[in-house]
Amino acid sequence: MESLYPLIATLAAYLIGSLSFAVLVSRAMGLNDPRTFGSKNPGATNVLRSGSKAAAIVTLLLDAFKGWLPVVAVKWWGDAWGLGDGTVALVGLAAFLGHLYPVFFRFQGGKGVATAAGVILGFNPWLGFATLATWVIVAFFFRYSSLASIVTAVFAPAYYLFGRQVAWDAPNVMVLSLAVMGILLVWRHAENINRLFAGKESKLGSKSK
Repeated sequence: MESLYPLIATLAAYLIGSLSFAVLVSRAMGLNDPRTFGSKNPGATNVLRSGSKAAAIVTLLLDAFKGWLPVVAVKWWGDAWGLGDGTVALVGLAAFLGHLYPVFFRFQGGKGVATAAGVILGFNPWLGFATLATWVIVAFFFRYSSLASIVTAVFAPAYYLFGRQVAWDAPNVMVLSLAVMGILLVWRHAENINRLFAGKESKLGSKSK
């Protein structure tokens, strides 16, 4: 039975990640389904285009929380169940994949930026703050959420490797999880990259047409 615990934890993390809070929060607050306007992406940035900052903030926090929760749950209580660093890396990746491909929403999910941020924060708070600061700086100066997300996705594994050398003793398995998430984040932003080069990408704060 103990050999199944990592699988059970990973499956639970995927199911938690499959909760599309952009859709759920929009329904609860009487807003349009974020999959029907703007970028049609069920994420906090597109919810913001509905005109409701409160809904966007709640969505952002919940999407991040569902990435953070499985990671810290395994870190805090996993030892008693024989769950180690490998399972921590797996549940983080599983929660992220749940957001991208949610079983409860026909596997049509968001781009995973907030959920990835929650996972990274769970891996290491300092790593989370570094990646968050990168996103904020790029978004502030350029006003493109997609560009900030792409830059952060590329830098996160590099920050992790640098941090291992100078600040913390962390397992190598985490960098693989971060690299996979980074690759998927960039891939999910392929259309945004094309629009950025074409000068047609929507800036932060712009409403849906």
